[in-house]
Amino acid sequence: MNKIKNVLICGIGAIGSIYADKIQRYDGSSLRILIDKTRLQRYIDNPTVFNGRELKFNYVLPDEKNFKADLIIIATKFDGLKEAINNIENFIKDDTIILSLLNGVTSEWMIAEKYGREKVLYSYFIGHSAVREGRSIIHDDVNTIVYGSENAADFKNVERVREYFERAGINYSIPEDIIHSLWLKFMLNVSANQTTAILGLTFGELLENPKAMQFVRNILKEVVQIAKAEGVKNTDVMIDETVANLNKMCPEGKTSMLQDVEAGRKTEVDMFAGTVIELGLKHGINTPYNKVLKELIDIIYEKGQIENSKLLVTF
Repeated sequence: MNKIKNVLICGIGAIGSIYADKIQRYDGSSLRILIDKTRLQRYIDNPTVFNGRELKFNYVLPDEKNFKADLIIIATKFDGLKEAINNIENFIKDDTIILSLLNGVTSEWMIAEKYGREKVLYSYFIGHSAVREGRSIIHDDVNTIVYGSENAADFKNVERVREYFERAGINYSIPEDIIHSLWLKFMLNVSANQTTAILGLTFGELLENPKAMQFVRNILKEVVQIAKAEGVKNTDVMIDETVANLNKMCPEGKTSMLQDVEAGRKTEVDMFAGTVIELGLKHGINTPYNKVLKELIDIIYEKGQIENSKLLVTF
C-alpha cells in the first residue's frame, strides 16, 4: 500500500484553511495550494489569516507539471467546482485519491465523471462553522472529515487516507453507511442553512422557534422522499437524526449560508435547493418548499447586488 505523502488542496476558504493549516504544520514541504493566476499575487501580498496567524503556503498554478498528488482535497464553493475539477488534472496520477469537502451530494459524481469513480471517496466536513471576514478566518478546531465508500474495492484507498489522517493529526470518521451519512449532512444543510439565511437566525434561535422548526421539518420531508427515490437506506429515521444533529451545533453559531448572505457573497443555493428541485423532477416528486427557498435566496442575493451597485455609483 503506497502511503500518502504529497497533498494538494484546492480552495482555502473557511474549510480549506482548516486543513491547509493542519497539513502545513505536519509536513509543509509536501503540501501545495492550487490557485489560478489571477489570485496568486493577491494571496502572496494578502495571505489568509487563520486564528490570528498569517498562513504562507507553497502555491501552484494549474499548468504546473512537476508536482503529483497522492491526495487531493477540494474545498471550494459549489460555483467553483467545475473550474477546480479542470484545474487539478495535471496533479493526478494512477493512485491519486480525491476527497471533496463540498456540501451537497453531487460533487463526487461530477469529479468521477472526469477522473473515474475509483479515484473518488465520498466525504464531507462536519464541525462548528468557521467565521470568515475577508481574508481572516476564525475557527475553534471542532472539525471532522467524514469519508468512506460503498464499494469494497475502495477499501485500500479508505485505509490509505486513514493512515495519513492519523499521521497528520486530522480528525476523521468512517461510517458504516457513507451514503446515508452524506445525505444526512445534505439534509442538515438544505433545511438549516437555507432557513437561517432567509430569517437571519443563529442555530440556537432556529431551535428555539417552534414555527421555524416546523418549517425545517417540512423541508426535510421533501428531501427524505428524494433520498428514498435515490436508493438511500433507512430514510425513515433521517428527519429525527437531522434534528438531533442540529441540536449539537453551537447555539451562537451561524450557518455558512447566513454568513454568505450577510457578506453579500454568492450562496450555495443551487447545490441545496437546486439539487432537490432537479432530483424531484427526475423522480416525479413535488418540492414546493425548496422552490420557495431558492426563489427567496436568489431574491436576497439580487437585492444585495443592486444595493452594492447603488453604493458604488453614489461613491
